[in-house]
Amino acid sequence: MKTKNRILILPLLCIAILISCGKKKEEVKEDTRIKVNAAIAQAEPVAKIATYTANVKADVINQITPAMPGRIEKIYVEIGDRVSKGQLLVQMESSSLQQQNTQLSNLEKDYARYSELLKVGGVAQQQVDQIKTQIDVLRTAIKNIQENTQLRSPINGVVTDRNYDNGDVFAQKPVLTVQQLNPLKAIVNVSESYFSKVKMNMPVNIQLDVYENETFTGKVSLIYPTIDPNTHTFGVQITINNTNMKVRPGMFGRVTLNFGTDQSIVVPDGAVQKQTGANDKYVYVIENGTARYRKVELGQHLDVNYEILSGVNAGDTVVTTGQSRLIDGAAIEIVK
Repeated sequence: MKTKNRILILPLLCIAILISCGKKKEEVKEDTRIKVNAAIAQAEPVAKIATYTANVKADVINQITPAMPGRIEKIYVEIGDRVSKGQLLVQMESSSLQQQNTQLSNLEKDYARYSELLKVGGVAQQQVDQIKTQIDVLRTAIKNIQENTQLRSPINGVVTDRNYDNGDVFAQKPVLTVQQLNPLKAIVNVSESYFSKVKMNMPVNIQLDVYENETFTGKVSLIYPTIDPNTHTFGVQITINNTNMKVRPGMFGRVTLNFGTDQSIVVPDGAVQKQTGANDKYVYVIENGTARYRKVELGQHLDVNYEILSGVNAGDTVVTTGQSRLIDGAAIEIVK
């Protein structure tokens, strides 16, 4: 009798176990949904501000160089000296100039004497005209010699390089370099998407690494007319006011351009993830209870949000936490 009872009980136990396992499988299946937090992508007005790195350059750089080789008699300035336009900087050897000046003096005396003789008919007009022509030619030659033996600064600026000493023979390098320090300039490469928005005289802010807490002002002074087909950028020259002489050529800084305000898609910065092993950025957009991978192009970082240039539309629901467990197509449950 006990044996019969055992035989009856065993099938009932198996059925109960199977029912219990089925319920557990159903419960596990429900638990596979990954819990995440989410937010709605919003369209908001965003100031279109772009920042570019740049090196400051002198607006004008002059290489002080004679037209032909010769010995340097004297250099009157040193590196760091401020010079004025027209100031004598270098005297080259001028023995030929002295000879030409002596010849000019003799011709001028002859011209004066022949002019007096012409009045009384002692010489022909042709002789006087010939001497006058010789004087004009010689004066031009002397002027050219002076320009190449007396080297003067063409600008107001600062001497930034000196390559010779007194008595050296000029070869290839410039004797001096003079740079204009006010104003200065910086050239940045701007994305072609802003080509229609960059205007002449547009105000610009410049921050230099050497002056961490100070902002300098400038303006757009030149817009390059063509787009680089490789980088899809165009050059913009910024003129920097340097009346206080604090800025120097070669300083590294950041140039900020403000292109006005446009409507942009904005999502919490926690929604944006970086692809492992690459520089790609992505978000997960929720569609019909599943997570969908979307590669995005970022704009500005706006406090606790990111501007999204492409990849997300206004009204899309994006995952803000829990992405580490997600794959494309994963079932999810929005907790918050």
